[in-house]
Amino acid sequence: MTSEQIARGEEFEKKAEKKINGWGLFSSKYEDAADFYEKSANSFKLAKAWDKAAAVYIKLAGCHIKLESKHEAASAYVDAANSYKKISPKEAISCFEQAVNLFSEIGRLNMAARYSKEIGELYEAEQDFPQAIVYLERAADLFQSEEVTTSANQCKLKVAQFAAQMEQYPKAVEIYEEIARQSLNNNLLKYSVKGYLLNAGLCQLCKADVVAITNSLEKYQDLAAAIDEEDVTKFTDVVKEFDSMTRLDAWKTTLLLRVKEALKAKELEEDDLT
Repeated sequence: MTSEQIARGEEFEKKAEKKINGWGLFSSKYEDAADFYEKSANSFKLAKAWDKAAAVYIKLAGCHIKLESKHEAASAYVDAANSYKKISPKEAISCFEQAVNLFSEIGRLNMAARYSKEIGELYEAEQDFPQAIVYLERAADLFQSEEVTTSANQCKLKVAQFAAQMEQYPKAVEIYEEIARQSLNNNLLKYSVKGYLLNAGLCQLCKADVVAITNSLEKYQDLAAAIDEEDVTKFTDVVKEFDSMTRLDAWKTTLLLRVKEALKAKELEEDDLT
């Protein structure tokens, strides 16, 4: 079965190349060739001949570029990358980069973000943390530009993790504190705050700056306590203090006020029960 599929893949690949090199209308011959390349790559995939499948997907991408079909070209590069992932992370990264560039050109920023993140994860698997950070930060920016905050934060948290591993503690602290602040504005996420602050605190400890450690731990403990105790006055005071150290914009302040109102409502509800 495997040898049969490889033979079919090679046959379709030859047909594609014959179309490109033969006579015919420019668009028509590249469209026909693309069909044959698609069939060739599928045959190689069925045979698990990943290097052959990837090479054909790159040729397919070339056909789509000739036809000015950038989205299809980007998708072909993704297919090539996914085949290369099985055998060569370096080649996979190269193909994902091509896809990211094409998706960015046509404004498909969510897709560009998705595959930038995938490149970052491949570098992570290779223990190349500096490069992982480069692509995860790019992914975070792209996700943020599309207002996909959850995915952006996932990338940022990875960056913080790697930054700490590389002893870039201030960078890690900044990210953990930023995401902790964002999480305070969301009733579903605010209970994750303590975890982020703990990570930030650990990074502060690693910095071995006694003043910074003391100030940070007090700030973090107050925030965590205010959430736990559902104390509206304490929560308001802590937010004011936090805001004075790192200015919150109007939108975040509004949401924090809503959290305060929710806490107040819960206090009133508990008072009524007692």
